[in-house]
Amino acid sequence: MASALIALGGNVGDVRATFKKAIAHICGMAQAALIARSADYATPPWGDADQDPFINACIEIETSLDPHALLFVLQKVEQKFGRMRTRERRWGPRTLDLDMIAYDDVSLQTPDLTLPHPRLFDRAFVLVPLAEIAPDRVIGGIRVRDGLASISTQGIERLSDTG
Repeated sequence: MASALIALGGNVGDVRATFKKAIAHICGMAQAALIARSADYATPPWGDADQDPFINACIEIETSLDPHALLFVLQKVEQKFGRMRTRERRWGPRTLDLDMIAYDDVSLQTPDLTLPHPRLFDRAFVLVPLAEIAPDRVIGGIRVRDGLASISTQGIERLSDTG
């Protein structure tokens, strides 16, 4: 079994309810066990600031799927919740965004998947929830907590538990 770290984001619809359902779909479709789930965080939009704030979270799963098969599952789950990559603007509003951050210690660069995620250490909206569940995980030679300490977390707020 491999440990995969996945970032979740969205800013259209009831994002927190979408996360709950999407995580169940990911685990079911990937025959995965949910190891950890961060809290949800309200975050400022990134890349395209002219849109509603996002909600972000991270999960860790254990799966026997290889990285490309897991990516296929993540993209199917995004589609199930209304994401149409071909019809959206880059960094624009979306119902659900699922990014594979890391898969064990695999380094991979193919046209459709780069591991670890190439912009992980530029994105506080991923590092804040990731540091909650995997602060000591080393990804690409950098400890998650150290990567988080090196960037601004301004505007990121932990949301209360939904029960």
